[in-house]
Amino acid sequence: MHRTTIMLPEDLKSQAVEYARECGSSLGEVVRDSLASWLKERKKRPRKDPLIDDVPVYDVHVPEDYSLNHDRYLYGE
Repeated sequence: MHRTTIMLPEDLKSQAVEYARECGSSLGEVVRDSLASWLKERKKRPRKDPLIDDVPVYDVHVPEDYSLNHDRYLYGE
């Protein structure tokens, strides 16, 4: 294991210390278990990046020749 220092808001640390006491474990163990659980849940969640998910960003009709004639569509004749 590696020693790591973290900054916690006072109320969060108090709650975590109280929880550790109730469970008969250390604050370090509570933090490790909580972080491991949080990371495991994050891996289960689907990404919400439209580029990665390859989902439409805009729900509008785009002419099929838009890439060839984009100046005309943007600025007119």
